[in-house]
Amino acid sequence: MHYSVLQKELIASLSIKEDGIYVDATVGYAGDAKKILEKLKRGYLFAFDADIDAVNYSMKELQKIGNNFHIFNTNFKNMASSLKEYNVSEVDGIIFDLGVSSPQIDEANRGFSFMHDGKLDMRMSRTGKSAKDVVNNYAVDDLVRIFYEYGEEKMARVIANNIIKAREQKEITSTLELVEIIKNACGSKYFFNQHPERKIFQAIRIEVNDELKVLEEVLPIAISLLKKGGRLAVISFHSLEDRIVKNIFKKYSEVNELVKGLPEIPEEYKPLIKLINKKAILPSEEELKENSRSGSAKLRVVERI
Repeated sequence: MHYSVLQKELIASLSIKEDGIYVDATVGYAGDAKKILEKLKRGYLFAFDADIDAVNYSMKELQKIGNNFHIFNTNFKNMASSLKEYNVSEVDGIIFDLGVSSPQIDEANRGFSFMHDGKLDMRMSRTGKSAKDVVNNYAVDDLVRIFYEYGEEKMARVIANNIIKAREQKEITSTLELVEIIKNACGSKYFFNQHPERKIFQAIRIEVNDELKVLEEVLPIAISLLKKGGRLAVISFHSLEDRIVKNIFKKYSEVNELVKGLPEIPEEYKPLIKLINKKAILPSEEELKENSRSGSAKLRVVERI
């Protein structure tokens, strides 16, 4: 079962027009997309996902509601060029629901889960380098960097050293094998209190899918695609993701430093967006009780001006 986090708030924040054009950049298992499509009478929904399983599932779900949608089986970084194929250069709203969907985590063989044994994979698109490649081929300093930066794990070096030692004996191929190596590196007390395996798995997933770099590149593109009055809403689950979203929204919602204080601000230096909520919207107490995975979620919304 996939549970869409902050869904009520997300859909409300879009102010959906029934004849508008909307983009779900991360369709996943269609939780949010269904709610959008239900509100579109004469409008159209474009959706993106690199994961073919998610695309196939969502196609079936959305067809129950209507046929005014199209799903691109590609990473959202290709949003502008994909929409161009349909002669779309402006849209009324875009959503990003970042992170991994529950079915991906729960399916052992995708390798996202540190709870079930499966092959070390973690690729959203099933192509390119996998978690196995990262764990077995990266130099110790590169492992330390991703564990520390993307996982914010303070025992990054100890864990990286233990991985190097283990892979000298034999190739590391399964998720629970990696969990055991992490546990041996940290000791049981730290392992059961601090859960370093969560942070390490998250760090490897971000590295494998190049998630932060892609997010940084796509948000300015998403802003440029919005019509005047169009909304962009982003749900993040990780402090680094949220920082990127916050900084880009700040940059595009303020007057350019170069011309601050001028009596007349030239058009090209004016802000492109305004913040709809100054502070991130967080899940309600009720939602936190229902779904523990929503704990780190933050929603930020902007409007094109």
